[in-house]
Amino acid sequence: MIVEYLKTGWTKPQLLALFAAAGIGPRDALRVKKSPAAELGLIDPSVADEDIVEAMIAHPILVERPIVVTAKGTALCRPSEQVLDLLDRWPPGPFAKEDGELVIDAEGKRIG
Repeated sequence: MIVEYLKTGWTKPQLLALFAAAGIGPRDALRVKKSPAAELGLIDPSVADEDIVEAMIAHPILVERPIVVTAKGTALCRPSEQVLDLLDRWPPGPFAKEDGELVIDAEGKRIG
């Protein structure tokens, strides 16, 4: 299932459950680049986790992505190839990230 969070937004229980399952805190999941995090004053280390979560609810773009949930676990997949750890079966190789960097070679072996 794909959650189109920019359209639907987040609820506090959703975010807290995802963070707990991934073993991260709200600050770990705060999207800093290409988001209003700095303008909202959220980058300051003194900002409480509760305030970050409330900002994420008000501004869904503040949640870093992708957060992936599978039977193998939950993780904030940054860099994106970390998603391979959560998949039962990898795509056939060669397979490259969106920037062209190869992550699975022609023999189906993970690179890196």
